[in-house]
Amino acid sequence: MIYSFAPIADENSEILILGSIPGGESLRKRQYYGFDKNSFWKILFYLFGEDFRQDYKDKTEFLLRKRVALWDVIKSCERKGSLDSNIKNVTVNDFHSFFRCYTNIKHVFFNGRTAYNLFNRYIGFEFENLTFTYLGSTSPAHAVAFLQKINDWKKILRH
Repeated sequence: MIYSFAPIADENSEILILGSIPGGESLRKRQYYGFDKNSFWKILFYLFGEDFRQDYKDKTEFLLRKRVALWDVIKSCERKGSLDSNIKNVTVNDFHSFFRCYTNIKHVFFNGRTAYNLFNRYIGFEFENLTFTYLGSTSPAHAVAFLQKINDWKKILRH
């Protein structure tokens, strides 16, 4: 059984980005998107016009400065390896409590199809005052050019 991390969020967060659950390298490092080949952090620093930083504390502080929260749909599951296609026996996080706590969040973005589909299946989109948007995955398994990923993720800047 593997477990996701606590959310990165504060009372100023206006956007929530949801992944499925951390991969093996991220779990080992205890960091969201800890696998160096995942383009999540590079895309966000680029979009917000800041120089990329390696330090994880700098990354989390950057998110909060930009009013971006980060979490995963899955609270716990079984998975061999790091591929989302191997996820089984899912327990999801408590989003009703989360959205009651972080009332400034108005837009939810999904990092990849798995996160979007799991949220739809287990939670649903029936939340007042929230907008939901699917984004292509930042995972290296999602074989799309970096610039194409950036163009897709520019949707965040409109919110």
